[in-house]
Amino acid sequence: MSSLTTNKTVLKWLDEMFELVKPDKIVWIDGSKEQIEEFREEACSTGEMFRLNQELLPDCYLHRTAVNDVARVEHRTFICAPTKEQAGPSNNWMAPDEAYRMLYDIARDGYKGRTAYVIPYSMGPVGSPFSKIGIELTDSIYVVLNMCIMTRVGTPVLRALGDKDDWVRGLHCKCQIDEEKRYICHFPQDNTIISVNSGYGGNVLLGKKCFALRIASYQGYMEGWQAEHMLILGIENPKGEVKYICAAFPSACGKTNLAMLIPPEGYREKGYRVWCVGDDIAWIRKGEDGRLYAINPENGFFGVAPGTNEKSNYNALASTKEGTIFTNVVHNLENNTVWWEGLDKNPPENALDWKGNPWNGKTSDVVGANPNSRFTSPAVNCPCISSQFENPQGVPISAFVFGGRRAKLAPLVYQSRDWKHGVFIGSVMASETTAAATGALGVVRRDPMAMLPFCGYNMADYFRHWIDIGKELDPMKAPKVFNVNWFRKDDEGHFLWPGFGDNLRVLDWIISRCEGRVGARETEIGYVPYAKDINLEGIEDKISKETLEEILLVDKTLWREEAKGIQEFYAKFGEKLPEELKQELDILKENIK
Repeated sequence: MSSLTTNKTVLKWLDEMFELVKPDKIVWIDGSKEQIEEFREEACSTGEMFRLNQELLPDCYLHRTAVNDVARVEHRTFICAPTKEQAGPSNNWMAPDEAYRMLYDIARDGYKGRTAYVIPYSMGPVGSPFSKIGIELTDSIYVVLNMCIMTRVGTPVLRALGDKDDWVRGLHCKCQIDEEKRYICHFPQDNTIISVNSGYGGNVLLGKKCFALRIASYQGYMEGWQAEHMLILGIENPKGEVKYICAAFPSACGKTNLAMLIPPEGYREKGYRVWCVGDDIAWIRKGEDGRLYAINPENGFFGVAPGTNEKSNYNALASTKEGTIFTNVVHNLENNTVWWEGLDKNPPENALDWKGNPWNGKTSDVVGANPNSRFTSPAVNCPCISSQFENPQGVPISAFVFGGRRAKLAPLVYQSRDWKHGVFIGSVMASETTAAATGALGVVRRDPMAMLPFCGYNMADYFRHWIDIGKELDPMKAPKVFNVNWFRKDDEGHFLWPGFGDNLRVLDWIISRCEGRVGARETEIGYVPYAKDINLEGIEDKISKETLEEILLVDKTLWREEAKGIQEFYAKFGEKLPEELKQELDILKENIK
């Protein structure tokens, strides 16, 4: 198939890559339904994918990755900036020349006997002032079909690019799926990503974390905008007014559940609605009116399957019912559908586990679905997808919300004193590990703004970028900054806050604060709600006013310990740590003496 573009920079790079990997055949992805259908047929004929029950799950397919290739590999992920300092202490660094040499040696002749697929894709609506374009070269039909769900793909993207050189180069080469030679390398100064020896989505869908966060965070740093690991949701009140919130959480803190939250019954009856703009990534720019606006650069959801069910996340489950690719879940042979742990209480007896081995869910003592098994679903499937999802100008942000799992420390919700204090709160974000994560319980892991694995440059510069953005904003128009903690526990280890849909009650207070409709109590750590201002109507049986008072308390002894942990974490950044954050830590220490 002939080239779909005359862009000289694109064609020159592709020629160099074709010379390196030596494909037998070259196919350009035009994004048409006909072409996608052809690829599905081909993937099924080779056994790369399995067509599921088309009556129950129309246009849905199952894929299995190699057993040694089931998750992102952070120890194999590198930022290849010119100097180690530019990559920063929280990233793995490799010198660009050394990295290119190593990667090209691994990828050389890697497409022999294979097809090269050229995927032009847009992060964000095609033609939006927020959007950025990438070209991914891959030898995997699985990657092509996933990218067609996760991004906007095809000829319109190339038309929008024209002859410009502002695009991200992405080479993916499956090679032998060799763990020892698996590398995911980012060259922020070159707008380049190279991924070798993996076939798993998080490592090979190069528009996902690789471009949308690691490369884009550096682009935003250079160009004056932000790429953040944040959900975007809209809360509509009974008058039909919608306020938008961006929120960042480390993994296992219910981020996707919050993005697709269903309001509690009392709120629904009054006419409240929650709209999902994005479940994972936000690109944020200042609008002409001086406010910050956000888009979701993605076009789909790449969700974790285990634990997703009608109760935990009805909307996410509904999103998977059509046009979805399931990866590493159970294949239910009884009706040719899929299953995973936590979906329901009826595991199939006649099934194949995620490795393709016979599996009986009633008798087996091994899990059927990989704990990191996934679904890739079109965002338009989501019952609560926002009408502003495709808005090229983005949505105006009223609040930034940070959160983590803290059993005793952080109150249910508190507000920063100002923008700088808000950056401090985000920079010291942390979660206590659950047993599943590391085998160690309650270990505090710092994850600033939930960006620790995804920041494409020195995190101290990233903090400085946040502070500088605040300086340019009119304080009256800047989003207010909050911290939430759904995970406070009593001494027996029971959660004190009901969570799930009831988290809207806290978001409701946050919006009220943004609109100046409620007061708050100034504490050592920021502004905390008066218990009377959190609406408990309809859940008095789940949480008493006394318990609510308890989870709004600030324990100075615990915060003194926390301040030591923050000091230790900040020390990693040495002299580069912004002075403003040191001052905020000093204020905290003074307040909790």
